[in-house]
Amino acid sequence: MSKTLTTTPREDGYRMPAEWEPHVGAWMLWPERSDNWRNGALPAQRAFAKVAEAINRGEPVTVCVSPGQYVLAREKLASEIRLVEMSSNDSWIRDCGPTFVVNDAGEVRGIDWQFNAWGGLLGGLYFPWDQDDLVGEKVIEMERVERYAPDIILEGGSIDVDGEGTLIATEECLLNSNRNPEKTKEEIERYLKDYLNLETIIWLEKGVYGDETDGHTDNFCRFVAPGKVILTWTEDRDDPQYDISEAAFERLQEARDAKGRALEVHRIRQPDPVLITAEEAAGVDRFPGTLPRRKGDRLAASYVNFYIGNGVVVMPSFDDPQDVVAQDEIRQIFPDREVIAVPGREILLGGGNIHCITQQEPLGRRSAQIRGSGVTQLAS
Repeated sequence: MSKTLTTTPREDGYRMPAEWEPHVGAWMLWPERSDNWRNGALPAQRAFAKVAEAINRGEPVTVCVSPGQYVLAREKLASEIRLVEMSSNDSWIRDCGPTFVVNDAGEVRGIDWQFNAWGGLLGGLYFPWDQDDLVGEKVIEMERVERYAPDIILEGGSIDVDGEGTLIATEECLLNSNRNPEKTKEEIERYLKDYLNLETIIWLEKGVYGDETDGHTDNFCRFVAPGKVILTWTEDRDDPQYDISEAAFERLQEARDAKGRALEVHRIRQPDPVLITAEEAAGVDRFPGTLPRRKGDRLAASYVNFYIGNGVVVMPSFDDPQDVVAQDEIRQIFPDREVIAVPGREILLGGGNIHCITQQEPLGRRSAQIRGSGVTQLAS
């Protein structure tokens, strides 16, 4: 059993590293619930497998799967991808899984946040969420690292850090009354600063229009390097996203990070609105307590929802002319990484995208397989 600590990472000299820092690997959860994924989750499983294989080009991937899906998942996933049995309510490990922190000696620990399915009984997306709430603890236990267990509900997709003391979050999500209604903004900031070792929090008002997570920043605005962020954008003034992104851009221009730097903001245009088709809606089972999928509903499509791995960036595509433009822009932002576009519509139909279904684990001082150019080598 992993030791649960009563101190904080800040007290102990640990910080949350930026996503572009080296990883020991990536974690995912296998999709299967038919009230969120259409056609028995088979199209989503194919999409998840493609994401896992793309990330695996740069770093090892572990996919957690329920006992009833193990044989099926093993057939669909490449043999290089590790598969382990684990119960969960759905497949959003970014939000229900752990956040890993490191110290200057390269030691790694895990933070096991509390999870309530994006709002609990006040706007949450499904019930129950008890098995999801155990995912963080289980992953930390598997990795044999020490565990922090703060008394706060927080999803990994609601925060983004530069690894140098600065965090981005939206008020729409972290200050929502369906997460931590008994905590003030100042108290939430203290938790973030103590558990992620921060000096500065940049608050944006809202996230992507229609995002059912209540505006997660990982779908909207993220750090891509110290002092540099990427922001979802549209030139269409009639689109409800326009005012949201414009307001965020103004705040970002005024902001300074923990090092006192002004931010360089890369605006990346969103795809044209992605609407659920009648066929897609009909393929999702309807059960009480889960969010229905209806024909014509707009999905929160964004190119910002990518995963930064060792030597790779895995981004979603939407069969939109903007896909190629977005991929080229992301290549320019990450010139030393291979930018791989994976079809993201099936994942988006479930409510998120590539970043939402993945969780990185930092390398620290450990050895890991670092993949690149077809060669596997050991790094220490």
